[in-house]
Amino acid sequence: MHPILLTEPGVEIAPSELILNPDGSIYHLALRPEQLGDLIFVVGDPGRVALISKHFDEVEHKSQNREFIAHTGTRNGVRITALATGIGTDNIDIVMNELDALVNIDLEKRTPKKEHKSLTVVRMGTCGALQEDIPVDELIVSHSGLGLDNVLHYYAHEQTDAELRILQAFLTHTEWSDNLPLPYLASGDSALVQRLGTGNHIGLTATAGGFYGPQGRQLRAIPSVDGLNELFSSFRYEDMRLLNYEMETSALYGLCGLLGHRAATVCTVVANRLRKEYSKDHHTAIDRMIVQVLDRMAG
Repeated sequence: MHPILLTEPGVEIAPSELILNPDGSIYHLALRPEQLGDLIFVVGDPGRVALISKHFDEVEHKSQNREFIAHTGTRNGVRITALATGIGTDNIDIVMNELDALVNIDLEKRTPKKEHKSLTVVRMGTCGALQEDIPVDELIVSHSGLGLDNVLHYYAHEQTDAELRILQAFLTHTEWSDNLPLPYLASGDSALVQRLGTGNHIGLTATAGGFYGPQGRQLRAIPSVDGLNELFSSFRYEDMRLLNYEMETSALYGLCGLLGHRAATVCTVVANRLRKEYSKDHHTAIDRMIVQVLDRMAG
């Protein structure tokens, strides 16, 4: 995914659009540029930040504003920020725009910088497997995020030919219903995906706009489209399958593509939707994921 147009360097951004706190930090994340590492680990669960930062050699900064908890420190000489985003692509919209602003906008002058800085952003999350042969507690690395949300439709973008081919095959396979949002596809950074995917499952990830009906769960309210998960599980494109559901990757990959950052998602499988199974000890499995990602990114 690529931008069609970005705000030019030198254009002043109004205070109502780029909101800063009295201490000069960015509005929601409450971070200043010097408090941000070059490697960013994003997690949905605020409690997971401390599980990551306990592996740092030192922690130099801690902050919290709403659900956005940040710990910045170093591990083996790599400067890292572990950041809680909260749940959903709407929060990723906030997080990625504000992370980008911290490194690519002069906050005092309120203008984009001439020199672009690229961040490396790795999401460590949890997911539900859509393939029967993927056991709970194993790891899935997202080649691409299939956006079932609407976030990227609000940005001037174009998809690559490869993304469009996968998307069209998906729409044809599912006979996509007109009463649902039009999906989009956003690819992760190929080098990061391969680096993190070794020994793990690599495939397509469906990013849902909710946890219950949008992922085919039925409690009292009944989903509008019956059998959607079965269509997802049976989808094939060349050697790739649609492996899992989660709630952030499509917006993460899409916005990183637009803003020139590198991104990858690694998720621990806590549920297998086809087997109707849930992990008996997902906390231990999540800890294993954290250690593996840290070793591969800052070993």
